[in-house]
Amino acid sequence: MADLENKEVVNSVDTKRIMEMLPHRYPFLMIDRVTNIVPNEGATGIKNVTANEAQFQGHFPNHPIMPGVLIVEAIAQTSAIVVVSTLGEKAEGRAVYFMSIENARFRKPVVPGDTLFINVEKKAKKGGVWKFRGEAKVNENIVAEAIITAMLTSEQIS
Repeated sequence: MADLENKEVVNSVDTKRIMEMLPHRYPFLMIDRVTNIVPNEGATGIKNVTANEAQFQGHFPNHPIMPGVLIVEAIAQTSAIVVVSTLGEKAEGRAVYFMSIENARFRKPVVPGDTLFINVEKKAKKGGVWKFRGEAKVNENIVAEAIITAMLTSEQIS
């Protein structure tokens, strides 16, 4: 992953601002804060995993593990913040649709009490289609990674 900490950082956003930028809402908002935002390049999303989240009622009772697809969703939402930060207010609240998920790997379980750091880096952009490489870490250990492709639509959701 590129070293985003040495680039010009535009800002960090908290949950309130994330909900202004993205149409996602609880229980499907998978990031709590985004830092190190470098428009058109990348960012770091932060997810505090807590035991009271809905997915842990069934995945799995008495042995809660964050589903891998939700980690990939956290990668996608962090990537969407980079897209909106790049395009500005005109992109806020617009729908972003997955087009592909490539090379997804899940290396270690993520459990309540973990803090997930999601680093994303833009790999390509063509028209409204964006490709990002994402890596999720807990305590500096890679727990998941994937390459995602998504399309920003003109559809305003929020």
